[in-house]
Amino acid sequence: MAFRVDSVGVLLGGGIAQYEKHTAFVPWEDITALVVWRLRTTGQGLNYIGVHRRPGAPRLPGPNSKMTPLQAERTAPHVEYELLLASRPISWWRLRPEELMVATDTFAPNIPVLMYEQLFPK
Repeated sequence: MAFRVDSVGVLLGGGIAQYEKHTAFVPWEDITALVVWRLRTTGQGLNYIGVHRRPGAPRLPGPNSKMTPLQAERTAPHVEYELLLASRPISWWRLRPEELMVATDTFAPNIPVLMYEQLFPK
């Protein structure tokens, strides 16, 4: 499972090679917003989904978990450090923004879903 929103929180799946090691579950009480953002590259770029979390929430496992603030600044200067650590690429699966909004409204109506850029053309 790459990503799941349900009644207890959000699952951020790990990559194929280290799925169990990098999979993180974030309960709703630790989430302040869901964020979809784009990593700009010289090619097409890559969409990500992540969670803003309350201050003091435990660190999450994941592919970026060992990244320093300086490395994060070089990688994605437009994204907050903690968000980058709590994000996963949207690759090999498709995010349907309207379904994400419905799920979030159903399970956590006070949690906003933010789109940092227009990512999904109409």
